[in-house]
Amino acid sequence: MTSIDLGFSPDDAVLITGAASGIGRSVAVRAAELGLAVSLWDLNPDGLAETGELVRAASDARVHTWTADVSDDAAVQEGIGEANSALGGIRYLHNNAGPASSSAMPFDRAVEICVGSVRRMTDAWASTGPGEGAAMVATTSVAGNLVGTDNAWYSASKAAIMGYIRHLAAHRAHEFRSNGVAPGMTDTPRLAGFASSETGQRVLTRIPLGRMASPDDIAWATLFLLSPIASYINGTFLPVDGGWTVTQ
Repeated sequence: MTSIDLGFSPDDAVLITGAASGIGRSVAVRAAELGLAVSLWDLNPDGLAETGELVRAASDARVHTWTADVSDDAAVQEGIGEANSALGGIRYLHNNAGPASSSAMPFDRAVEICVGSVRRMTDAWASTGPGEGAAMVATTSVAGNLVGTDNAWYSASKAAIMGYIRHLAAHRAHEFRSNGVAPGMTDTPRLAGFASSETGQRVLTRIPLGRMASPDDIAWATLFLLSPIASYINGTFLPVDGGWTVTQ
């Protein structure tokens, strides 16, 4: 177990979408180390099983897994019920799932999937009454919010997710807190080899800290925003980018 204490209660649980790799996997392992039960969701059953094994190896946390497409309403509704039954309620939600920015997707469909899945998961989770101190964090991005990228649907979707978070923070704070964590360039499987590419090297020269983020860098920021010690933080947009965007 880690010696870090963010104030979570031993019986609390967190649901993490996109948990099969990268940021979601790191959030799952670190959350379990903090004593949280974890509900792990992803489309990739093999990656999900690997994350479950890593969580169990790192802690004695209770683990629930659910293989599902979070753009599928029926799968989400069924999964929320299963997760609550397995873990005795879900206090926290990390909306992390979404297509890779490199995916070739029609603009309208991509925005519908990205933003709609966050809304769908949030509504389904909130409908169960997560209770006092409940919190939701969505993985947004510096793309679309602070910098423009060449991928139109990705920038638009990430900006829209943050807009939805601001709506929740203003109008549903009596139910739960809502915040956005915004990674910059992060060393996940989706960006494998990017840092060594010509474009990657050019970007790295503009990051004051001189490196990509690790998945743990994003995970700890996410868990802080979810945690009781962040109980007065609501509606914020937290860039975790090594200072990249202040140099733009």
